[in-house]
Amino acid sequence: MPTPPYEPLPAFPPGFLWGAAASAFQTEGAADTDGKGPSGWDAFAAAGRIRDGADASRGTGFHARYREDVALLAGLGADAFRFSVSWPRVVPGGRGPVNARGLDFYDRLVDELCRHGITPAPTLYHWDTPLPLDEAGGWLDRDTAERFAEYAAAVAARLADRVGMWMTLNEPAEVTLLGYALGEHAPGRRLLFDALPAAHHQLLAHGLAARALRAAGARRVGVAVSHSPVLAAGEGEADRAAAGLYDTLTNHLFSDPLLTGAYPDGAIASLMPGPVAEDLAVIAAPLDFYGVNYYHPMVVGAPKEGAPSGFGGVAVPGDLPFGLREYPGAERTGFGWPVVPEGLRELLLGLDARYGRRLPPVVVTENGCSYDDAAEDHRRIAFLDAHLRSLHRAIGDGVDVRGYFTWSLTDNIEWVEGAAQRFGLVHVDYATLERTPKASYRWYREVIAAQKGRAAS
Repeated sequence: MPTPPYEPLPAFPPGFLWGAAASAFQTEGAADTDGKGPSGWDAFAAAGRIRDGADASRGTGFHARYREDVALLAGLGADAFRFSVSWPRVVPGGRGPVNARGLDFYDRLVDELCRHGITPAPTLYHWDTPLPLDEAGGWLDRDTAERFAEYAAAVAARLADRVGMWMTLNEPAEVTLLGYALGEHAPGRRLLFDALPAAHHQLLAHGLAARALRAAGARRVGVAVSHSPVLAAGEGEADRAAAGLYDTLTNHLFSDPLLTGAYPDGAIASLMPGPVAEDLAVIAAPLDFYGVNYYHPMVVGAPKEGAPSGFGGVAVPGDLPFGLREYPGAERTGFGWPVVPEGLRELLLGLDARYGRRLPPVVVTENGCSYDDAAEDHRRIAFLDAHLRSLHRAIGDGVDVRGYFTWSLTDNIEWVEGAAQRFGLVHVDYATLERTPKASYRWYREVIAAQKGRAAS
């Protein structure tokens, strides 16, 4: 593990984009202001599903303190800020009238970012579905995709003149698996393989929204997809088959339609609703960049006599045709996730090999780690340092990577984990909402300054 003084990172390509990320539900708070409606996650939290009881309606107070957080970004020297727009703040009912007061907030945020020379990089969907749509079926209902495109058009009509890059969806795999298949996240459905329509409708929503964004004059349209290298737990055929199925369901089920216009195999395509071939033509419209969220690899094997398995707080029923295993021999984050920096390079090389020229320029849209408190922040620095070196090696191997967003700028409400897991470069006191930059903030600031200094020389 590196200790101060840290070795300088090798030079990244000229024009490489350095940024940090956040999401609306995890940070904004102000749940009852601006005419915002409730989201499915608001209802999930109100039902007591956040384990430490953290007040998600308060978040980190970003809605009131956004200027302070933009100043922190400027202090980093960040080129871009990846934030998300809250769908129920803009269209409270999910359909129908646009809430101009909700859009006003993002208008102010975008102006503040531009004033500091920071590229606004909004994500239109970071899991907070308007509650009326969730109650009507959410992503199981094709109508949700149509409503999402209308919302995207409304946001772009207001912001496209100043926004430098757009992401339609964040991590559709997690929404499908955790929200609809296993019930661990909102909306809490436990449908197992019957959750597959939620994947298709999210992908369709992406395609329809990308079309709407471009029609409104949006520049640089992409998506943020989570990817994890999947390793078989053993050499036997059963373990390899289980790992292959998991890899298909969590990786290729999403990247193949986006980048090739086809599902990984005909059996999966046959389970999808609607005019699948026509939808795939919409889903596969060319992207300006492909966002990759990477945290750790997964080890998967055959289920053990129907016994449930789990990883990182997620329980997997024993009647599924795969089981999750712990990654052997790796250091662990505060979340219990294995620290495997080389997995980022392997993942990017794998995408490059699978898709070739069909893979757009890549942006790492999330990468980061949780540790319990500021006393362990040196471990966050070691994590980020090692992953950036792995990313640099992938670029040296020929993968076209254009930028990197660390997750996250500040500590935030980490979904069902609440305030217990801290990913931020900036510490948040949840009693006072006071921000305190950590050592990792200062380290990242020095990294960005050194990279920009090299580019300028």
